Order: sequence, then structure tokens, then C-alpha cells
Amino acid sequence: MSEEIVKTLGIVVSGSVDKGVEVRLDSSASVEEMVVGRYVTIEGRQRRFFGMITDISLGVTDPQLIINPPDTADPFLSEVLNGTATYGTIHVLPMLTIGGDVASLIEGPQPVKTVPSHFSTVSLASDADMNLVFGEEDANRFFIGNPLDMETKLCLDLPEFAKRSNGIFGKSGTGKTFLTRILLIGMLQKSQAVNLIFDMHNEYGWEGSSEEGRRKVKALKQLFPEKVAVFTLDPENSKRRGVSTDFVVKIGYDEIEPEDMVLLRQTLNITDLAVEASYQLRRRFGRQWIQRTLDVGESEDTQELIKELNIHESTFQSLRRGLQTISRLSFIEPHAPVDAVNTLLGYLDKGMNVVLEFGRYRDITAYVLVANMLARRIYARYQERMERSMSEDVAPPNPLVITIEEAHKFLNPEVASRAIFGTIAREMRKYNVSLLVIDQRPSGIDEEVMSQLGTKITCLLDNEKDIDSVLAGVSGKSELKSVLARLAPKQQALIFGHAVPMPVPIRTREYGSAESYQGFIGADKGRQTKKDIEELWD
Repeated sequence: MSEEIVKTLGIVVSGSVDKGVEVRLDSSASVEEMVVGRYVTIEGRQRRFFGMITDISLGVTDPQLIINPPDTADPFLSEVLNGTATYGTIHVLPMLTIGGDVASLIEGPQPVKTVPSHFSTVSLASDADMNLVFGEEDANRFFIGNPLDMETKLCLDLPEFAKRSNGIFGKSGTGKTFLTRILLIGMLQKSQAVNLIFDMHNEYGWEGSSEEGRRKVKALKQLFPEKVAVFTLDPENSKRRGVSTDFVVKIGYDEIEPEDMVLLRQTLNITDLAVEASYQLRRRFGRQWIQRTLDVGESEDTQELIKELNIHESTFQSLRRGLQTISRLSFIEPHAPVDAVNTLLGYLDKGMNVVLEFGRYRDITAYVLVANMLARRIYARYQERMERSMSEDVAPPNPLVITIEEAHKFLNPEVASRAIFGTIAREMRKYNVSLLVIDQRPSGIDEEVMSQLGTKITCLLDNEKDIDSVLAGVSGKSELKSVLARLAPKQQALIFGHAVPMPVPIRTREYGSAESYQGFIGADKGRQTKKDIEELWD
């Protein structure tokens, strides 16, 4: 774009607070160079506004030009008509005031509560404007990508991001895994939280696949070996992939409780009555209920047992078949030699981030069972320790972010009220635990849970229900729908919520080259060196 176009695009001709403003472009501003998602500033008489282009359209002053278009072969005629009889318009959604009023000058950008006056001048936002609104990279802000068609670094407030549960959404193949890796690196560097990542596809520990899937890229353990531990359910798979693991997770029958069966009802194809029967068997046999249920056969004793507990035989057999499916998982044993939860908590207490790889166990049954069981027990420990810290004035545990994929399996309306992940999302870090949920079907997640997510990062979605679910309750929803629908299939996302002052579409930063790795670890090593020097001279 030329210097003149950067300075001035046009003037405001109409609009409202609710729907945004219409801007008529100057004849010198090419409508073809306008892009949905680009940022502009509006110089009002008393305030300066910051907003986003959400639509672009063409207009004519004489309807006859639509019915009888001129001869476009004559360039002179086209030039004469442009800007007089024909013109372009952009629809702008003002979101912040960034100067002019007292509050904006003292406290920084403020939410818009009015509209600019008629004929206010509209210009493309400069790098300085972007830095004023989103901040520059520092000890708290993490560079996640660039605004569309700009080279300015866009930064997230990571401590603010980690205060609440958050979500990453997008249809398959849009780059959710890469975005998640980048965010985890950011939290690892610039927040006080530690992460527990349930890594269903082995993408976050030692190495993962490139976005095209044709090569391997470094994951968290290679980039930050002193801050990341890799746990595994499948040591043989880890060995074949050349991954050095820190702990092999084994789960005992005696650690699985009826609450875990609630989420497994659909994946194990068991009935609601079978789930209820698991509670009765747990009360009867205690922690050995699974082993005792598997051991029983077709004897008279079995018939007496189910008669005594008032369980129908078909219900009992449905539950038993489900438990047999679980028992075939090789990481399940009658009794685990080491308590995985205590080991996990030991690493988290030391400030280590833990990636639990599932190896070859990519079946949703294994994922739901392990993630729910471990998270439920860890959350119970965190609850105890937080309550003790408040009553006895001792240090609380490190803030914990639990990352789960296929989130709709844990948080759908049918089970969200009874699952630990629904509890964590609703309690908004009451006990120092929050979620990072990753899903391609946000419409499958309970509405109450979606409303509690502090920041949402949304790649391309093409299902109307999914789009409505993600944008529910967001100001300017219809305009943001237009922006979301025009994202590229890869490496672009719309971010909105507590970690950014306003919705922003971005092109995610590069990941996978030597330069990108240096960009991630260089700043972290620089801060550590500075810290070491300060400690040396203290």
C-alpha cells in the first residue's frame, strides 16, 4: 500500500454502537486492498477509536449503473466513475477507545460505549496503535502471532490467560496442535502455572509431527529438558520412537471407582443401569470391586449376589463386559506398584510440567479412563492442600493447568455435571486448577462450561452449530462470524476473551525451524542467565 492509503482510508457515514459503523472509502483507497480482520483507527471529535474491518462492499450513486454498466474497456471512463458514481465501503466494528477521553489516557484502552461522529477520518492502524492496544512482548506477554496483513507482534497476557480455563477449537487439520504447543511454551515461560498434558497422539512430549505431517518437529521436552517430564503408559512405544521417559504409569483395579464408569458409559457401550450397578458392587466389595466382579462366573453364588443386590442379570453382564474391555489394557494391573498420582504431584510441586503420552493406546476408552481418573484424584489433593493453606497459612500448591483433547467426551451436557472436568471449569480456579480444552466439536460441550472459558482461540470452523457455540455471549457476534468464516484453513485463528483486550484474528508464529526454536528458548535462557547473575551477587 502507498503512504497515502496507510494514512487515510475514508470517512464515517453512518453506524450504531450495536452494529458498528459504515465507512465510505476515498477514491485513492483501493477496495481490493481492504481485508476483513484488519485493524483501523477512527479520529472522532473527542475520542480516538480502535476497531476491526468486518465487511467490505461496493456502492453506486446512480442505480442505472447497475442496470446498464459502463464500457469497462475505456480505462479513462472507469477512472472518472471511481470515487464519484462508484465507491467502496467497509464495515468497521469499533471495540476500544485509545485516546481523547480521560479514562483512556489514564487507564489505557477502554471498551467502546459510543460511536464516532459523522465524517470522522478512518485510517489503517499503525504498529504503534497495535502495541498500545495489545502490548509489547515482556515478562508477562508472549508473542503468539501476527495480526492479519501486519508484521506487528501480537502478544497474549499469559498470567491472565492461566487464571481461568481456556479453549482451543477448530475443525480437523487447522493447526490446533501447533497452537497448543505454542501456548504451552508461553505458559511454561511466562506464568507461574505448571501443566499436566494428557497427550493422546504423542505430540507434546519429545517430538511431534509437522503441520504437513511429513517431518518431525521438536516438542516441549527437547526445547526445555529441565522443565518438562515425560510420563508414558506404553514404554515399548516410547522406546521405539527414541523417547526417554521419566516415569511409566501403571493403574490398579483398586484405583478405578464407579465415578470413572460414568464417562465410559458410551465408549464401553454399557447401560445407565450398569453404571448404577458399579456403585452397588463398590459398596459391597470395597476397592476390590472390579477384581471380584471379573472373577465371578456363572455359579450359583453369582446368581445369589446379583439377586441380593437387586441387579438384573443382563445389567450385570453388561457391566462385566465393559470391565473386561478395561482389563485388556496392558497398563491396567490388579495393583499398581507405584502410586502414579503421588509421583505426578511430586513433579508438579517441583515446578516440572508433565506430558503423559498414551503411546499406542489411542482408543478413546483408554484416554477417557486415564485422564478422568488421574485428574479427579489430583484435584482432590489440590482441594485438600488449598483448604489447608488457607486455614494454616502455608504455601498453596503451584497453579495447575490440565490440557485435554477430545474435550466433548468429558464435557458434553450428559456428563459435564458429574465429571471432574466440568467441576474444574465451573469453579474457575477456586482450588488452583484450570483447564485447557482442545476440541473440533465445540457444540458438543456443555453450554455452561463454554460460558466459563476465559479465553477462546478458534481456528476455522465450518459447522454453524460449532460457530454459534464458540461465539455465544460475545459482543459483535454476527460481525465476528464473518471474520471467523474467512480464516485460512491453516495457521490462522481468532482470539477473544480475558487474555486480549478485544477479539483479534492472527497468523500464528512459525514453529518447526531452527530459527523458531531459538525464538522460543532464547528469551527464556536470557532471563535465566540474568536471574543467575542476580542470585550470584545477592
